[in-house]
Amino acid sequence: MFAREGYVIIAIACMAGALLAGGGLWLGGVLGAVGVLLGVGAVAFTLYFFRDPERTPPPGAEGLLLSPADGTVVEVVEGEEEPLYLKGEATRVSIFLSPLNVHVNRTPAAGQIEYERYVPGDYLVAWHPKASTKNERSELGLRHDATGTKVLFKQIAGAVARRIVYHLREGDRVTAGERFGIVKFGSRMDVLVPPSAELHVEEGQRVRGGESVLGELVAAEEPPADERRDGETGLEEAARDGTSLQTTAPEPAEAPADDSTARSVS
Repeated sequence: MFAREGYVIIAIACMAGALLAGGGLWLGGVLGAVGVLLGVGAVAFTLYFFRDPERTPPPGAEGLLLSPADGTVVEVVEGEEEPLYLKGEATRVSIFLSPLNVHVNRTPAAGQIEYERYVPGDYLVAWHPKASTKNERSELGLRHDATGTKVLFKQIAGAVARRIVYHLREGDRVTAGERFGIVKFGSRMDVLVPPSAELHVEEGQRVRGGESVLGELVAAEEPPADERRDGETGLEEAARDGTSLQTTAPEPAEAPADDSTARSVS
């Protein structure tokens, strides 16, 4: 099976390969053999690059954070500020895809897409520390169904990969490990999660998109009910909790007796 995003390139490679191979056979000799090898090699590499193998998410994938791509984990960075979608402290996992890896990208968790943006940019090498913020990229924010946790994932172009393709829009619902796009010819993917997520991945680890588990998504702990927010009044606390405060009106004073009715009749 091949990625649909590569059909046009595969067709072009096959035609070019056929011309090279045909010309080589016509020429004959050493030069002809080189032409045949180049033609066959171009077709073989293109088919290999755009391969799209089936992947089976692990049991319980609904509560897990899966790798969105095949490749090698090059960075796991904690305490990074994320102002786009998580809007707070985050842990970033960066995965480098070499030209030999499967380049079909998959959603890292089950949920609804709440944020989507394409950003034109530079083409630094994919493992460069600033590639995440400087390079051409897509930025996709997902709210996890089971825990409400926000997950931000990015397709990042590299020095060779200069074509990002994705098929997600705000409001789309996705399952964990679902195909959603591709970055052509070498790239990188970043996944950012809040500190509440329990990650089980480390730098240097090789991962497979839609199958390898990066960690578990855990809902952030709620503050104790008896701890009010700073400066919050009783009325504000009640309004936040969906309750109302009962106030007791002072009892009216007893009206003085009317002389005309209170006087005894003699």
